Amino acid sequence: MRFCLINPKWTFDGSIYFGCRAPHLPLEFGYAKALLERAGHEVLILDAQLHDLVAGDLVSRAAAFSPDRLVITTAPSYLFWRCPPPELRVPQQTLSALSGVSGLRIVVGPHASTTPAATLRKLSADVAVLGECEEVLPTLARDRGDWTVLPSIAYEDGGELRLQGGLHASDMSALPALEWPAADIREHRHHHHRFDRDPLAPGAEVEFSRGCPYHCMFCAKDNFRDDYRARPIPIVIEEIDRLVRQGVEYVYFIDEIFLPNKPLLERLVNIPIEFGVQTRIDLWQPSMLELLGRAGCVSIEAGVESITVEGRNLLDKGSRLSTKDLTDRLVLARQHVPFVQANLLEAGTDDPRDVETWREHLQQFGVWANKPVPMFPYPGSPGYTRRWGSADNRAWERAMEHYLSLNPVFSDIQNSKPLHLHELELRPTPGRQ
Repeated sequence: MRFCLINPKWTFDGSIYFGCRAPHLPLEFGYAKALLERAGHEVLILDAQLHDLVAGDLVSRAAAFSPDRLVITTAPSYLFWRCPPPELRVPQQTLSALSGVSGLRIVVGPHASTTPAATLRKLSADVAVLGECEEVLPTLARDRGDWTVLPSIAYEDGGELRLQGGLHASDMSALPALEWPAADIREHRHHHHRFDRDPLAPGAEVEFSRGCPYHCMFCAKDNFRDDYRARPIPIVIEEIDRLVRQGVEYVYFIDEIFLPNKPLLERLVNIPIEFGVQTRIDLWQPSMLELLGRAGCVSIEAGVESITVEGRNLLDKGSRLSTKDLTDRLVLARQHVPFVQANLLEAGTDDPRDVETWREHLQQFGVWANKPVPMFPYPGSPGYTRRWGSADNRAWERAMEHYLSLNPVFSDIQNSKPLHLHELELRPTPGRQ
């Protein structure tokens, strides 16, 4: 069977999307391709964002492949499943352009996992994968009549929505070392979250672990990437060694939270690669920060969120360090790593003057902290659930309306006022079911 895995050519005009807008390797499709080929299927990844494919080129390449299954994601790379564009405009436009191409439509991503009924309707798709998709996609090679025995999918049957099984969590120990085509690596000039110097050679993304042991109020991870699981270190090192042989000089670990891991860092010390991570600074002891820098880390994105204990407690950070201790730990990290950022969110508890004083203090030591970012109540986050309960078919619209009503002024990482979903999305068309 032929599977065509499509990462659309993303645009973000009018979106509240907080993530990086440069192309990133679609790791979930890389794993899925390997597992599908292992099962005897033919697979084509069409990354319209990485290769800057206009609609005509994307359609012609997909049509020439004659897929039996056409898979589309609702977020630009797994790195941003937890903070995706709320709107489905780009997947809608992409599937509309592909209307003449063969194959059942399969949708994966945070929208499919959190609001499957609305996602199926908006995209006129045949089936949605619930949770992490790599191990589920090979099961969808079955004829549609046999789908009733499959877990972790949602689809319409006789006009009724069928939700089968729970949210899938992939076995990280079973996912192979990825190997990317040379053309993909050549195009990947972006070094995600790197600011110490301009890129001289390609960058890439790598995943060591998936999930997080914490449940901060703002993080949309309840329906995917929830339980913490690490990949085997030899597999990760094999993958990084391949990237180095392809000329990659920098990798970004897309882990929900990059936890201190001495055996991994000791292996990285001997590999000519630099890397970036996102983590919690309170988890890193001084000796591990020194090892992190020696292993090649050049960028740390550290979630602090609030400069007060009250603010961090409100967000369920569960941090045991005081603000002074966190500040000292950030300054220490900067002694070993060229770029250190402290992420702040608008918790409603911090005096803006105190925030500016704290930011200026860190800047004296070379640590950058952003102005507090308004929190978007992502469906699937504890914050959304506490306010409205489980996500329903209007969850994304409700979250967007709430966010826009509370935030007449936006953060320094957004350059225009976002639009409501009804202004961004296409009107759903009759489904293909």
